[in-house]
Amino acid sequence: MNGTTAIVLAAGEGNRLHPLTKNRPKPMLPAAAKPILEHVFDQLVDAGITEIVVVVGYKRERIQSHFGPSHQDVPLTYVTQDKQLGTGNAVLAAEAAVDGTCLVVNGDQIAASRIIRDTLDAHDAAATVALLQRSSVAGYGGVLVDEGRVTTIVEDPPDDREYLLNAGIYVLEPAAFDAIRAAEPRAGERLLVDGLSKLIKRGDAVRGTISEGLWVDATYPWDLLDVSFELFGTELVPESGTVHESATVHDSAVIRDPVVVSRDCVVEPGAVVGPYVCLGENTTVGSNAVVERSVIDTDTRIGANATVIECVTGTGVRIGRGSTVPGGPGDVRVADRVFENETLGALLADRVHDRGSVTYVPGTLVGPRTEIQAGTTVRGTLEAETEVRS
Repeated sequence: MNGTTAIVLAAGEGNRLHPLTKNRPKPMLPAAAKPILEHVFDQLVDAGITEIVVVVGYKRERIQSHFGPSHQDVPLTYVTQDKQLGTGNAVLAAEAAVDGTCLVVNGDQIAASRIIRDTLDAHDAAATVALLQRSSVAGYGGVLVDEGRVTTIVEDPPDDREYLLNAGIYVLEPAAFDAIRAAEPRAGERLLVDGLSKLIKRGDAVRGTISEGLWVDATYPWDLLDVSFELFGTELVPESGTVHESATVHDSAVIRDPVVVSRDCVVEPGAVVGPYVCLGENTTVGSNAVVERSVIDTDTRIGANATVIECVTGTGVRIGRGSTVPGGPGDVRVADRVFENETLGALLADRVHDRGSVTYVPGTLVGPRTEIQAGTTVRGTLEAETEVRS
């Protein structure tokens, strides 16, 4: 079913990924040095989609200015979800921009084009849902099927039945929009899955099709490491990674594959980069610095003799000379929860600057535009625009 229009849901904020999402929506966070949403668009185009409708909301200007009117010659139409009132509300916001059968995908989850194609090819019902076999569906949607027809679809299943994972990829007929409208909102939000449950209850066919392939999602800050690393060796990123032709790598520097070294990066003498490192555009790794298992976003400077392990940065970060991010595990506070022994050395949000010889205790989260004086030890969660003195 090539030639289908896709609705991409990209209006959400990503609260559990603060402080990185203070200045941009979750779909614009990096995965292997490209925004998650760019990977989503790439896979849609590869699957034969010929028009994309993007539902934007939180920090929508970041998406629209980055992509503009098209992606790989496929036109992009933007519609705004003024308030984030659920996936069903987002789909309804795009209804007027599509005609007939359409595909719906989440803009913050990367799914291989094979899964998209399989779902389109299997579609012969009021709605079709892409399903994956996973050992656990905790935290995601679960689906039960009987002879290919969906019988139950729920968010975060409360029981131990053998659910299939809802991959968040749907093919919808116009009747599905009516069902979403008819479904009762929950806590003021309309959910797409409630619309599908409405279809099932009134006897319309909802098909579930099981597929295989890459499917990754970042829920918490440390997940951004796993998401990027899982892309290596797939159709999205070569197994050995890539070094852009415009990057400058000194002859005495060491690149340990797999890595992604983006456009205009500089790796100075004696530096060691990799394995499993993604350097965003215009990033500099100083002399004799070591960077391992990290996702470093654009315009970042890592000072000479610094050590950066299992670190996630925002844009425009400055890690000073001799500073140390020793790597996880560490205890990470997200909102009112503490997650123990997570693999995260530190997360430094946009435009964090340290003055050198700073030590980051594993699990540290530093808010944007924070200034850290030389010789400081940093731990816990620092709010935006904090000034830390030694």
